[in-house]
Amino acid sequence: MRTDSTRISEEARSAAKVYIENEYGKEYYENRYYKTKADSQDAHEAIRPTYIDLSPDKIKASLSNDQYKLYKLIYNRFIASQMSAAIFDTLSVKINANEYNFKANGQTIKFKGFMVLYVETEDNAKEEEFAKIPPLVEKQEVIKEKIESKQSFTEPPPRYTEASLVKALEEKGIGRPSTYSPTITTILARRYIQKIQKQLHPTDLGRIVNKLLIENFSDVINVEFTAQMEEKFDKIADGKEEWKKIIKEFYAPFEKIVEKVDKELEHVKLEYEISDIPCDKCGKMMVIKYGKYGKFLACPRISRM
Repeated sequence: MRTDSTRISEEARSAAKVYIENEYGKEYYENRYYKTKADSQDAHEAIRPTYIDLSPDKIKASLSNDQYKLYKLIYNRFIASQMSAAIFDTLSVKINANEYNFKANGQTIKFKGFMVLYVETEDNAKEEEFAKIPPLVEKQEVIKEKIESKQSFTEPPPRYTEASLVKALEEKGIGRPSTYSPTITTILARRYIQKIQKQLHPTDLGRIVNKLLIENFSDVINVEFTAQMEEKFDKIADGKEEWKKIIKEFYAPFEKIVEKVDKELEHVKLEYEISDIPCDKCGKMMVIKYGKYGKFLACPRISRM
């Protein structure tokens, strides 16, 4: 379904209410409405299960493993979106020991709410940041059991995965739900990135292309441009702008830059990866090249032609 709407029908809302109250209790239901983003494609409802009574476990036998995982994700997220919020007791403790001061933050769950059904991985990580602290009172004397020293270093942000990249695209207003998957598929197919243990790593080709684009197309290769074009396209669709005018304003200066870069690209050279296999014709080590069907070995002399 081509939508990023968060709107659901009253029929679905009523069905979710009956299911939640029967399965978990009335205290777990909360009638929730979510605001749709201004640039959201709101022609359709949010993605949700068609029939609430068809729970994932009921139809598991009729689904493949991948189908079951996807359906369970959609089903649980939808039901959880109509459930009560979780309630936590938080505790901040300051301990004075001679001239030293210690601080600890603790959190215990009081009411699970939607978390009884669905918890995202990121939420799990946040929950683990809080230590479990026993009940304490002010001025209470505490006894030292052990002190563990730990040194922390600033680490770079983690590399994008497909999921975190889609999330970043959504947050920055780049593209639409129907373009996220083709975008990732394209940059993988063209070898601008490679997937290593679910993380997306830039290749040498990707770095060179990225450098060329940033140096020559800074007006186009930026977050604001994409979001602004999406906004202009919406205005064209609403009849508020003429499409020829928008295209002309963009293409006239863009065409000149393309012609300039096209001439300069002749000087760009991509070094091939050298293998450990000698060429049976010239004796030099063969290089790894990429073709329509993937990697292949080629003579380095032919590669330079």
